[in-house]
Amino acid sequence: MTVQNIDTGTNDLLASLDAGVLTLTLNRPEARNAMSGGMTAALAAQLASAELDPAVKCLVLTGAGKGFCAGGDVKGMATRGDGTVGDNTIDGAIHRQRVNQRATAGKLFSMPKPTIAALPGAAAGAGLSLALACDMRIMASTAILTTAFARVGFSGDYGGTYFMTQLVGSAKARELYYLSDRVTAAEALRLGLTNWVCEPGELMERTMEIARRIANGPTVAFRYMKENLNRAMHGDVDDCLDLEATHHVHCGQTADHKEAARAFVEKREPVFHGR
Repeated sequence: MTVQNIDTGTNDLLASLDAGVLTLTLNRPEARNAMSGGMTAALAAQLASAELDPAVKCLVLTGAGKGFCAGGDVKGMATRGDGTVGDNTIDGAIHRQRVNQRATAGKLFSMPKPTIAALPGAAAGAGLSLALACDMRIMASTAILTTAFARVGFSGDYGGTYFMTQLVGSAKARELYYLSDRVTAAEALRLGLTNWVCEPGELMERTMEIARRIANGPTVAFRYMKENLNRAMHGDVDDCLDLEATHHVHCGQTADHKEAARAFVEKREPVFHGR
């Protein structure tokens, strides 16, 4: 299948679709892929489109060059003298920030398709938040993570405090936010902040291997799995049990389940079609 390059409207974000895997590349390598207004808007638009596009089975978010994402453009903030992304009022800045966060980190977390962050290098601040918003992470062995917010006098954004707390617990999340220490790939793996670590030259090959495996899987079941897992993060046990029951029975009616059952009896690998 031919790779389809997608016009995002800005060179700050590259997009391509290959065999069900949509790869979004943050593309400001000269600024360690720090988030620009154009990048944020394009990322939001691509995520909204991917959520509804049946051709997209799995989404990979990565960064160009040696970094993943340095977070907000601190140099730009210094030029403006504040961190309000150019709005004229505090209320306007807060509303814009809320919209941007829900459309990017929020969408990566909630969209009914598996998402993977591939980190060739540092993920800091809001960049770390975007990585943590994804379902899974894979890091180059040379990559590092850092909350970074305390170093620039910010409290944190793009959902990082929520995602970090869910992954490592409240006490460790507080340590990482208050002290802003650098977390190596090996330590991130030990803490559960990443799922895999590999050599830098193998990062995208390994990422695509995982993404294609997911893209070839039962997409209806994955949609329900993700909702189950997300609800489990803040629901009570009875809610989770009831939701699992509903989704399990629905999955039992799909063509994918029936194909998998036949394949099991016939001792072969199932071929899923997302129906």
